[in-house]
Amino acid sequence: MVITFVVDQFGETSNGTTITAMRFADMLRKKGHEVRVLTTSKVDGEGIYILPEYRIPVFQSIVDKQGMKFAEPDDEIITKAIEGSDVVHMLMPFWVQNAAAAIAEKLHIATTAAFHIQPQNMTYSVHMGKFPGANKLIYTYFRRKFYKKFNHIHCPSQMMKNLLIKNKYRGNIYAISNGVSEDFVPKSVERPEKYKDKYVILMIGRYSKEKRQDLIIKAIGKSKYNEKIQLVLAGKGPTEKKLKKMGDKYLKNPIEFTFLPKDELINLINSCDLYVHSSDAESEAISCIEAFTCGLVPVISDSKICATKQFALSEQNLFHRGKYKSLREKIEWFIEHPAEKAKLSSEYIEYAKQYAIDACVDRLIDVFHAAIAENKERWANAELEKQYLEKLSPAEQKAYFSGKKKYVRNCRKRKTGDFTDSYIKFATNVLGTR
Repeated sequence: MVITFVVDQFGETSNGTTITAMRFADMLRKKGHEVRVLTTSKVDGEGIYILPEYRIPVFQSIVDKQGMKFAEPDDEIITKAIEGSDVVHMLMPFWVQNAAAAIAEKLHIATTAAFHIQPQNMTYSVHMGKFPGANKLIYTYFRRKFYKKFNHIHCPSQMMKNLLIKNKYRGNIYAISNGVSEDFVPKSVERPEKYKDKYVILMIGRYSKEKRQDLIIKAIGKSKYNEKIQLVLAGKGPTEKKLKKMGDKYLKNPIEFTFLPKDELINLINSCDLYVHSSDAESEAISCIEAFTCGLVPVISDSKICATKQFALSEQNLFHRGKYKSLREKIEWFIEHPAEKAKLSSEYIEYAKQYAIDACVDRLIDVFHAAIAENKERWANAELEKQYLEKLSPAEQKAYFSGKKKYVRNCRKRKTGDFTDSYIKFATNVLGTR
């Protein structure tokens, strides 16, 4: 297949969606597929089509703080990238993806979409993360302006699939993990001298309000093992200064802030004693999977909108959302029960095998094949419909479209997909021949 990814950022490792796009593209190429990428990131490589960056008036400073970029649509570049593709996969729901979907439709090319951005990723940045109405409004906006155009939507967890259905998203929604690179494995590494007498706790993720690194700081600060614990926060983001200030206030050992390439990150994971994922909102958290794939036992928030809680293998792997005392208890339990932690480590290594990226990409390929087959059938039936309508008088055509409108309305009531399939069935099964 020839597959075109439309993703605003590529080749940068500052956010999970970008990392997922890079790993999916790499694995698809290994499986013999041609992958093209439409992006605004200035990266080299075959099949990369670079778009100008879209700068948002007034709000650009917020975007910059989040480490994000948006691509500005350019019809000529977009057309060049997707011409000859079998399928175009949209990894974000923004301007360039809307433009690419419209051009793909004109070229009769199949399209699919992914849902990676939780509304809370945006609302927490403007102090509205805990307002259900604000998050629901974003779900509705994305659905009406973008996702209603697609009959095949990938999301990284069953929780996200359930939330999309709850918010009236239609069509085929596939819960497929973003998968873990085969490079993440448990291995013996020489523990850095600075960690020799410390109990090292790690969290990987963007420094932002919804990730709740503040809870880890408070939990350690109030722990009887404060002097023994070294906290390592791997990531980037707008709340770093605030977190450093909190660390200076609560912790005996200064927080280690770091951002590492993959090989060094793998070594770091294998050097640590415990992983904490404190986020209030998460669509999957590939970083947590990477950690336990290496055998690093996690402690995870049980937040209702944090899909990461699905990875808990015991009650000790969960703490109560937003409660630093609950997190402190779990941390202290693992420090005091090394044998139980070692047993869980072995269980996590085995459990992680189901999240290997190879198998996850195979499932995504099945989605692409389904979209391509459906698209081919849709356009074939559109031609049949056109030929049929040419035989009708104006009055008969009016009656036909009236009947079709009623048919689609009934499909909506039954909540069957995005109705593309309904049109096809109507054209093939209801029209008949003249």
